[in-house]
Amino acid sequence: MPEVLCVDVGSTFTKALLVGDDGEVRGRAAHPTTVATDVMDGVDAVRAALGVAHDPEHLVLCSSAGGGLRLAVVGFEREVTAEAGHRVGLSAGARVVHVAAGPMTAADIRALRDARPDLVLLVGGTDGGNAAVLLHNAERLARARVTAPVVVAGNADAAAAVAALLDATSRRHVLADNVLPRIGEVAPESARAAIRAVFLEHVIGGKGLSRGRGFAPLVRAATPDAVLRGVEVLAHTRGEDVLVVDVGGATTDVYSVLAPQGEDATIRREVVGTLWHARTVEADLGMRWNAEAVVEAAARERLDLGPGVAAWATTVAADPARLATTAAEWDAETALARAAVTVAVRRHGRPAAAGDRPRPLADVGLVVGSGGVLRHAPAEAAQSVLAPALGDHGGGWRVPDRARAVVDRDYVLFAVGLLAEDHPQAAAALAARFSATG
Repeated sequence: MPEVLCVDVGSTFTKALLVGDDGEVRGRAAHPTTVATDVMDGVDAVRAALGVAHDPEHLVLCSSAGGGLRLAVVGFEREVTAEAGHRVGLSAGARVVHVAAGPMTAADIRALRDARPDLVLLVGGTDGGNAAVLLHNAERLARARVTAPVVVAGNADAAAAVAALLDATSRRHVLADNVLPRIGEVAPESARAAIRAVFLEHVIGGKGLSRGRGFAPLVRAATPDAVLRGVEVLAHTRGEDVLVVDVGGATTDVYSVLAPQGEDATIRREVVGTLWHARTVEADLGMRWNAEAVVEAAARERLDLGPGVAAWATTVAADPARLATTAAEWDAETALARAAVTVAVRRHGRPAAAGDRPRPLADVGLVVGSGGVLRHAPAEAAQSVLAPALGDHGGGWRVPDRARAVVDRDYVLFAVGLLAEDHPQAAAALAARFSATG
């Protein structure tokens, strides 16, 4: 395989890694994302910086530009099928902007429309169960002034009837397997693939990010979807559970890929069930735009941030481009990031629905930190930021206190995910190099 240029067209920066077939990173570059003109201008800039010709066969992209993938979930019961759909949407790299449960009313349709989703995930019922609410909601969506395409992933026995209702009004839709085929079993794979396909076909091209310069055909996934795929490859390569915490300017995302052990492999105790490959997004935990919300969340968790942190949060929220320069500012920045990690991991591990157990994180063998604050912080500060993921007992579960903690300073996990489908050997090699040197 020739070298492959992997590019993440982010909301702020376009980042690129040039990867060889042996998994070696042979070059890296970054450029501000050029949403104001054409995102391909930024792609061309990183390509030129690395001296790489425009070769669509060896250029793969993921994207979260233009707000990424905005998903609405419509389900039956909020704590059962709607919750299952929410979890699956997050695992597919979406930002869940709205959740509706039960038979939709006119007010529900207005709320859905106001959320401006790029895609609607319609779920409801177990296979062979009650399909009345699913059919009611399908009819409502078919007649609603909501232009977003629909992924149908509910009661399989009602799929044909749901499709007929959507076909009757020419509503764009894709059928997938039920996300909750049986009580206690979440099945994300089919819906996740369908969401990815709709994102690539309808959403990327519809955001107006590029004017006919071949951007859409190059995009393989939403960026969070590519990162989760990279975490899956990393966990498989290492043969152990992996937890990733990505501390961003607006959100803190947590990914975990776990292998069920013992009874967990055969017994389903939860109503919704455990999603073993999962992502959660904490939209109120960010190092810049939501810095003040981190302080508020830390107070609710009874975390002591120390002096000066609240004032620093106010400063950077008002000026997101502000960087820490002095020792005092770095202390405040580190404390803020540590709080974001603590709260985000607690939320990731806590039961998501009534009747669930905490997420089993005790056997995690590798904890990976990502995000600008971790990539640019001194090594000792980065380890301090990640420490709560290994030693915080406030969440109420056994912590992975024997895990190794590393920082993804070169931002390789997105590239591992992009390479996984067409270049699996390079993806595995890149993951192995990262885990050996990270």
